[in-house]
Amino acid sequence: MKILCKTLLIAAGAATVTVGALTMSPQTASAAVVCNSSGDCWRTRGRHSYGPDLNLRIYGDSWRWRKGENYRWRNSGRGHGYYRDGVWVTIR
Repeated sequence: MKILCKTLLIAAGAATVTVGALTMSPQTASAAVVCNSSGDCWRTRGRHSYGPDLNLRIYGDSWRWRKGENYRWRNSGRGHGYYRDGVWVTIR
């Protein structure tokens, strides 16, 4: 009986340490590059959804345009949104 109790205590302690380590481990943030049909591109953090009517292309965070392609980097505006005619439009 003492061996069983000791084994259960050790297992419970190991589970507590494992859960604590998983909780403290850094979470990888989802990121993407979004470009509009005018060639404006900006980086996003998290998972944003855009309607198909906006005609935006979403790429992985490491995406780069190829030589000769006509794109330009823009800073992300405040909040969730997109660029239209060079102006940041916030989506509510």
